[in-house]
Amino acid sequence: MHPLDKKVLGSTGLAVTRLGLGCSSLGRLTGDTADEDAARVVHQALSLGVNLFDTAPLYGVGTSEERLGKALQGVGRDRYVLATKVGRLLKPTEDGRRQVVFDFSYDGVMRSFEDSLRRLGVDRIDVLHIHDADRHYDDAIVGAYPALAKLRSQGAIRGVSAGMNQWEMLARFAREGAFDCFLLAGRYSLLEQDSLDEFLPLCMEKDIGIMAGGTYNSGILAKGAESGTYNYREPPPEIAEKARALEAVAVRHRVDLRAAASQFVLAHPAITSIIPSTRRPERVKENFELISVKIPADFWAELKAEGLVRDKAPTPSEVADRKEG
Repeated sequence: MHPLDKKVLGSTGLAVTRLGLGCSSLGRLTGDTADEDAARVVHQALSLGVNLFDTAPLYGVGTSEERLGKALQGVGRDRYVLATKVGRLLKPTEDGRRQVVFDFSYDGVMRSFEDSLRRLGVDRIDVLHIHDADRHYDDAIVGAYPALAKLRSQGAIRGVSAGMNQWEMLARFAREGAFDCFLLAGRYSLLEQDSLDEFLPLCMEKDIGIMAGGTYNSGILAKGAESGTYNYREPPPEIAEKARALEAVAVRHRVDLRAAASQFVLAHPAITSIIPSTRRPERVKENFELISVKIPADFWAELKAEGLVRDKAPTPSEVADRKEG
């Protein structure tokens, strides 16, 4: 597979590259050169041909959107697809800073949309995700979803979406609303495939495209079981054990586990793109190159034989065989 292959994102009509750029890390950059560092990350992605960028008001309390917007100034608007999120409003504090306030109401979403346009410095946003509504489902489906549907009907956005670190509530959204795409973070990976049974088939049935985040499960599949985190915390023993088993198979076959993690997720037909985030431009290039690394079919076969990957999970070698057949 190639990172610049394009696939239409669900029912949005938007053709996006298989590799996108998650911009959460842009909100965490610090120091006098933070804006320039963010711009280098974005410009590296653009120079490689990546066209999908995903951000949120929550990331850096608006800073990610502002830095992404500055980096995209002067770039033709048709060169990129832009996604951000709703469900958090940023309100000024007495000391001149900003605080994050949950708001999944209709009016709150409309305000969030306008605020994001301003911070990004653009005249349109392509995809809006309802962001982490784990404890706010009723407000999200009654308030946020109708607002996004209205914006879509007006042509203000192309994609109505939700982004979460779980698949169960996304499945509820899929059944109760007309969603075009979703952002699924960390719940389909070399470590986790429970979403195979219900969620991913449901998305294929309803033509809902998936932007996959957290393909390294927050670091453990990139840095290893001894130093990497899982869901941004120390991995529980069973997860660390599975990660070590994956690493052992990768070593036997001389496979970069980061490449395997990226390619495995992209092999599922419901997954449109992956959107790894980074603070460093060289990592953007690494992520780009990892998608094209050749991985032997025997590696994937051993993962299944050892029970490390579920039998029904499509692997890149199986997808290639189907294409050739």
